[in-house]
Amino acid sequence: MARSGTVFTSALEGTNHVKSETGEMLTKPFLDVCKHLLPVLDKFGAAFAPVKSDIGNNISRLDSKYSSNPSEFNLLYSLVQVEIEAKNAKSSSSCTNALLWLTRAMDYLVELFRNLHDNPDWPMSKACSEAYGKTLKKWHNWLASSSFSVGIKLAPDRKKFMDILGGETPDLNSDIGKFCTNFSPLLQENHKFLDSVGMDNVKA
Repeated sequence: MARSGTVFTSALEGTNHVKSETGEMLTKPFLDVCKHLLPVLDKFGAAFAPVKSDIGNNISRLDSKYSSNPSEFNLLYSLVQVEIEAKNAKSSSSCTNALLWLTRAMDYLVELFRNLHDNPDWPMSKACSEAYGKTLKKWHNWLASSSFSVGIKLAPDRKKFMDILGGETPDLNSDIGKFCTNFSPLLQENHKFLDSVGMDNVKA
């Protein structure tokens, strides 16, 4: 019987198309992978509503700029380079800022799903808090950190969450593992580029 796919199938397939034949990051395919994760975030319910909203807003800002001139902004980092040249990359409403926080949010999700994949005995709260401590926490101010901690407490329990995703099946676990393995290096490339232009250490 053929696999029907999991909630991660589209995102996983999308990671194969993020780079051009010459190895450069492409804007639309990268944003599409991020968009594919939004329905997964819905499964967390109200707990992750602020995270989903933040991710959605950053995707929209980058998508809007890309759509204004798809040929000029075909490559993801061109969105940043044009702002570096205009000296407005540090603006809170810049595409540079959107890419930075989108990448950080994706770091968190990859770490969260890696925790669920690698530690079948961990409750959801531990998977979430450990992921947060490794990724977003150091960039958040006290207010953001506090609200995030409240959200973690509202997360559904692990079994309920996995059941909503279709059950903790071999197919789902396989797709989660592959997605984390494939997407993580792409996020690291974003950080490397942002660091090269002095924009990887901005705090909330």
